[in-house]
Amino acid sequence: MRFRTQLRDSRTFSKLTASLSSLGKVCWMRLEYEVIRFTIIPDQGTQVWASIPVGTIFDDTTYELESNSDAINIEVNISVLNRALRSAWGSTHSQLRLTKKDKTPLLALTVLASEWTEGNMALATNNDEDGFGDDANPEPPADTTGDRGPRERQTWITQEIPIKILHESAVEGLHEPHCPDPEVHIILPNLAQLKSISDRFTKLASTDSKSRQPGVMAPEAPGMHSVSFSGSGANTAATALSTNSSPKLELSANMHGSLRLAIATDELRIASVWSDLVNPPLDPAQMTQGQMSQLPSELNRRREATEGFESGWAKVRIDGKDWSRVLSIGRLSPKVVACFVNEMALVLYVYLPGNRDGEESCLTYYINSFTT
Repeated sequence: MRFRTQLRDSRTFSKLTASLSSLGKVCWMRLEYEVIRFTIIPDQGTQVWASIPVGTIFDDTTYELESNSDAINIEVNISVLNRALRSAWGSTHSQLRLTKKDKTPLLALTVLASEWTEGNMALATNNDEDGFGDDANPEPPADTTGDRGPRERQTWITQEIPIKILHESAVEGLHEPHCPDPEVHIILPNLAQLKSISDRFTKLASTDSKSRQPGVMAPEAPGMHSVSFSGSGANTAATALSTNSSPKLELSANMHGSLRLAIATDELRIASVWSDLVNPPLDPAQMTQGQMSQLPSELNRRREATEGFESGWAKVRIDGKDWSRVLSIGRLSPKVVACFVNEMALVLYVYLPGNRDGEESCLTYYINSFTT
């Protein structure tokens, strides 16, 4: 068993592991000849299944992999891997390899780090023989005018990351969740804006829940008002509404470019609506025109056109804190397609920039919907 490669894009690799580490500590990393797979399956919360072409993060000209099963399965603490990768930012050379110490398998990350030192400190000399500076008539130091600028010093640093090697039989039963065809698929708006509003709603719901504890008077619900946000037609409205108290976010969308984020407590309901978003077309090469016309998303599109604006929406209820962690993927990619399976699941497809061959990478997030 052998694995060795140089890193091609340590910054993207570091950002990827940072996003994954927010959802779980243990990551199943599968090294194959063409792709690298990362899987996070926490006890609760969002699952992540990522498939990254080797050339996206590794230098495929130095990529070496030897295994009897044509793959190496690794269990790694993704936070530890992320901390090690941050040291590779800006380095001129970084190598990742599989090794072993005292029979413990390791991933060894070796980087060539650079630092700048003052040149005149190291190069200035005089004729003081014993080094104490007390010679009666020491000769003046040699002229070092040309060496006073800073000098670059390079150092090799190796960090060792403990891992477990998983036998193929231990992972053969792990498969991506199977979901029905979505009723709605839509490209999400600016993720930083969406995360900011989601965090605000979650915090407001938590504050409202605490204010209704015994002996504490809840504040009056605000009257209806709207606030405009920059971006794709986002607007916010708060209205008094009696509903079940819940810290869960309600996310819904339709096939006419609208996305709605809402949260409700016993005292109020707050919602933000984005319009003029893109409903991406499905790949026509995968099915016939007749099959496409019968997809739930296309039926929803026609239903809304004939039965009214609210009839074609699909919605899910998700945990606010978990959703905030998912949206940290915005540091990696601005393009995220959300697929809504009504009242069941939300599936996110995160597309990373292509490698030098133009091949796109895709991360898939599976989020279960909470029941009402």
